[in-house]
Amino acid sequence: MTATLNRPSAPTTPTDQRTTGLLASVRRLLFRWRTPSVLRALTGVILVLAVAWGVVVGGAFGGVRDGLSVIGHQAAPQVAASADLRFALSDLDAQVANVLLVGTDAEFAGNRRQALDTYEKRRVQVDADVQQVAANGGADPSTQRSIRTVLDDLGRYEALAGEALLLNENSHDPVGRPGAKTLDLYRQATGVMAHALKAAQELTNANHRILGDAYAVSHGDTSWSQSLVMLLGILVCGALVLLQLYLRWRLRRLVNPAVAVATLLVACLTVAAIVLLVNEQDKLKVAKKDAFDSVVALSEARALSYDANADESRYLLDQDHAADYERAFHEKAEQIATLPGVNDLGQYVQALDDAAARYQRDPRDVRFDGLFGTEVRNVTFDGEQAAAEHLLAAYSTYQRDDQGLRSLSRSGQLRQAVAFDVGTTSGTSNYDFGRYDEALQSVIAINKQAFDTALSEGEAALSGWTWLIPGLAVLVMLALVVLGVRPRLAEYR
Repeated sequence: MTATLNRPSAPTTPTDQRTTGLLASVRRLLFRWRTPSVLRALTGVILVLAVAWGVVVGGAFGGVRDGLSVIGHQAAPQVAASADLRFALSDLDAQVANVLLVGTDAEFAGNRRQALDTYEKRRVQVDADVQQVAANGGADPSTQRSIRTVLDDLGRYEALAGEALLLNENSHDPVGRPGAKTLDLYRQATGVMAHALKAAQELTNANHRILGDAYAVSHGDTSWSQSLVMLLGILVCGALVLLQLYLRWRLRRLVNPAVAVATLLVACLTVAAIVLLVNEQDKLKVAKKDAFDSVVALSEARALSYDANADESRYLLDQDHAADYERAFHEKAEQIATLPGVNDLGQYVQALDDAAARYQRDPRDVRFDGLFGTEVRNVTFDGEQAAAEHLLAAYSTYQRDDQGLRSLSRSGQLRQAVAFDVGTTSGTSNYDFGRYDEALQSVIAINKQAFDTALSEGEAALSGWTWLIPGLAVLVMLALVVLGVRPRLAEYR
């Protein structure tokens, strides 16, 4: 006789017991009601959740679209206009210094004409920038106050600079030696311009903060929307699964095809919506963090560079304050590319050459901070690395030119120093400054293009689908649920 051995059953864990008890409770609750009532109740819950899901998805897409619009079409143009305003103001004063520096000497007639033409060009540019900032600045009190300051200072500056230029034109002072009255007027004009530049910088800072706030809100809202879309999607799928199980328990139907398709549809669309929101969040990051932060840093560097270039001319023009202008030049250079342990311009040039060489050999070896440090630590896009290396090399060349200019001045060769300063042929300071400015604009253009591309791609991904996707999804899903439940209800008539 063969004995039958009883195999011991697997131990039941507390978690299994709680899960089994929960399912049993739900089943008892549902079986207490009449089947048509349960089906109608479950269908109603599903319909409410489905509509809520659609509203949340549509609202999330609309919020991202609005965020892209605010950043791309409102805040960013304001930052760009205020940064361009500071650059134009800086160059405006630099051109006045150059005109006064060369005087009426026939040898420098071409340089004088070019400086006057650039001065008029910058005046037009300043007016356009102020109008754009004022038009888009709204009623923000600090923005309006800064704009009024710039306009008031600009009027005073043009009056003082115009009088200085007129005196200079009617004089026959030697190159680099304007009359005392002319020099006094220019000193006053420069002081007024310094105040205007401070107001312009405040405009840039304020608009950059607005852009940062808009990005933070849009980025945070997108993260919150992802969680809410996922939660509601899970709830809708859970309700549909519960309906499917009830139909199986109560009506002995293995699978309700319509409800199964509706469940799959919600799951797929929820995943698709989350993927789209994640992609849009990435576009926001690329536009703001990777691209526009570099645009702002480099635009600030450009404005400082033009102001520093004006300091060179002021250094030659106003010998009584030459040390002050040399110190101002060094301070601006340090803001552009901060080099540790550097105390004077001579050390700065050597340290800059070394840092640029190290960076070219290994882009991870960054030995400088400042605005250029911000850029090279944020290199992201195709061609940006090579453009950044070229920028540093051009900046080093310009800084070496500055040392040559000061050496000529200290040795008493003022005329040669002026010619080197305002010259536009290869091997002169202004020529190399122009090449440096082109390199700077090239890096700005790469980041600006990336910014525009990220925004346009983000907007294109949402175009026309903000409410169409969730709307169609909800309508199709409702039709499937009704199609799956209605025939079952008809069995009880």
